[in-house]
Amino acid sequence: MERVRVVTLNAALGPLDYKLPEGVEAPPGTLVTVPLGPRQLTGVVWEPERLPTEEVGDNRLRPLIGAIDVPPLSAELRRLAEWTATYYCSPLASVLRMMLPSAAFASPRQLVEYRLTGLVPPRLTATREKALRELEGRQGSVRELAAKAGVSDAVVRGLVKAGALEAVEVDADAPFPQPDPDFSPVELRPEQAAAADRLRGAIGGGFAPILLDGITGSGKTEVYFEALAEALRQGGQVLVLLPEIALTEPFLQRFERRFGTMPVAWHSDLRGSERRRAWRGIAEGTAKVVVGARSSLFLPYRDLKLIIVDEAHETSFKQEEGVQYHARDVAVMRGQFEQFPIILASATPAIETRHMVEIGRYDEVRLAERHAEARLPELSAIDLTQDPPLRGKWLAPRLVRELEANLEAGEQSLLFLNRRGFAPLTLCRNCGHRFQCPNCTAWMVEHRLMARLACHHCGNVMPPPKACPECGEEDCLVACGPGVERIADEVAALFPEARTAVVTSDTIWSPARAAEFVRAMEAGEIDIVVGTQLVTKGYHFPNLTLVGVVDADLGLQGGDLRAAERTFQQVSQVAGRAGRGDKPGRVFIQTHEPDHPVMEALVSGDAPAFIAAETEARRAAAMPPFGRLAAIIVSSEDEEAAKLIAQNLGRARPEMEGVAIYGPAPAPLAMLRGRHRQRLLVHAERRVDVQAAIRDWLAKVDWPQKVRVAVDVDPYSFV
Repeated sequence: MERVRVVTLNAALGPLDYKLPEGVEAPPGTLVTVPLGPRQLTGVVWEPERLPTEEVGDNRLRPLIGAIDVPPLSAELRRLAEWTATYYCSPLASVLRMMLPSAAFASPRQLVEYRLTGLVPPRLTATREKALRELEGRQGSVRELAAKAGVSDAVVRGLVKAGALEAVEVDADAPFPQPDPDFSPVELRPEQAAAADRLRGAIGGGFAPILLDGITGSGKTEVYFEALAEALRQGGQVLVLLPEIALTEPFLQRFERRFGTMPVAWHSDLRGSERRRAWRGIAEGTAKVVVGARSSLFLPYRDLKLIIVDEAHETSFKQEEGVQYHARDVAVMRGQFEQFPIILASATPAIETRHMVEIGRYDEVRLAERHAEARLPELSAIDLTQDPPLRGKWLAPRLVRELEANLEAGEQSLLFLNRRGFAPLTLCRNCGHRFQCPNCTAWMVEHRLMARLACHHCGNVMPPPKACPECGEEDCLVACGPGVERIADEVAALFPEARTAVVTSDTIWSPARAAEFVRAMEAGEIDIVVGTQLVTKGYHFPNLTLVGVVDADLGLQGGDLRAAERTFQQVSQVAGRAGRGDKPGRVFIQTHEPDHPVMEALVSGDAPAFIAAETEARRAAAMPPFGRLAAIIVSSEDEEAAKLIAQNLGRARPEMEGVAIYGPAPAPLAMLRGRHRQRLLVHAERRVDVQAAIRDWLAKVDWPQKVRVAVDVDPYSFV
């Protein structure tokens, strides 16, 4: 009798042994269905020597039910799963769930989806009207359409019955068109050609992490496309990681112009049929180039030869829930396990990445010139203490004059403020009541365009009340502080003829909406863009010549380890949107602290001096990359239970040389999604095995099911 060890996709279970039925083959990596009590679970066969467990007698083993007809997980991918689970202190099952989404097990080849017919049903309720409005241009299953429209499945089925939606058969196994590496190569400048040669030379040569460090507008994409083309010529697959779903559609179009066909997309906005087709194509090797968000990193590529991490400095590559991994770092580890190169492309590389170059772990390829006739924009600081906006306004007089001049010249402008909505705080001018989220320790943000107050942490929304809930006074609510919608209102009042667009994750929530925004900008249908960090990366608009940073000090507030670096990156990136064509660009940074090192570095263009000073400050404090950080977050709907377990953890803390543990204390965001939160912070020297210390520490403390204890290794969020 042969036994097999199985890791199920249930994080609460450890590895389990099963009996292999006669005639069934299940080598390590095979996906199987196994019994557990009356239930059937999905799992992956694993090497028993790598996952020791208490073995049970042969007579107690139950036979596994059978193997699932999908490609097995390779040995290299299993090693990556083990490393990710170990490094980020997460259950192996949770990592496997990222590698094996539900699309992996969807069986029907012909799927039925629905789309609008244009027919309006005779009985048009408010709910049906909402559904018809929200489903414009969409297609999907009944459940997917109901979720997109925010209605019940029954409403969608009723629209099908009424003829407003029609059935469409979708072939979920249709083959993907193959990109042609020689379809339409571009002519590169000498500097670009030399960089492309170095990247091409790395393909097929084993593991090689490479930083592609190029100023904004230097043509990094064209350069790494040449490495991508070489990987295709060698018959391999390529993954391009993008930090935002909204960047996917413009990138797809750019890719199509170069390679003759679209790459395969992987992101949260895909329909079920699209996810199944993509997963199968990736696992079978027919999906040659995948462009996706961080989750695409864990898919089971058959022959991956290159990963490109675009905008590699972006903090959105850090997953903040579940397995709290950083996609940039896991990408490097995947390259090491599978022996292929990784390209980290950025105009403002993270200090951690620069440090790896300095110590010789990463190679560096630099691009110091802008493409064609484009020049770097001229940066100027507007001192708000000397040139303040008018009372009740947010744009300084100088910036207003520059906007007016740009409009007269027929050129486009961008105003950047990294704050969604109309105002970050709403209060009663009569009694001072502030609107706080009932589920989080956060203010409700007014979104005037959608007529609602919203929490940006848990998604809770409510209509703005007519009267104060505290004192009952009507017409007494006042918005405090600016968001992008408020800036857009100010622009509309100043320039009523100007065509203005608000660009945030509230307005650009899908690749299709991003594509429409790009089309409108390129067609000259927008004069002034008011946007958040969504517009700081990836876009190329030759007629955009003016950028105004409304509140450059915003990111410097709070005690974030990376606050100065992040502000420098954001402002540098948004400044890089100006003057990307043959017209010169101008950037104006509104600040109350023009003497702050970040502002001085931005205006002077002396980025190396700022980075050197910031790096030395980290070294002196033994902060990453020169030290280690890990956060322990205890949460519960019961505040006292969270406090008790946090205190128990505090008392059980390990006493180790080179390790300091702070807390427990209430997290800055003390309640999130209805759960009270306590934090402990581990600060250790680089040589310390922080993960082993944390695992031993947590094993000493028990906690009830209603309490969650999460570990965030290398945290990026300190709330």
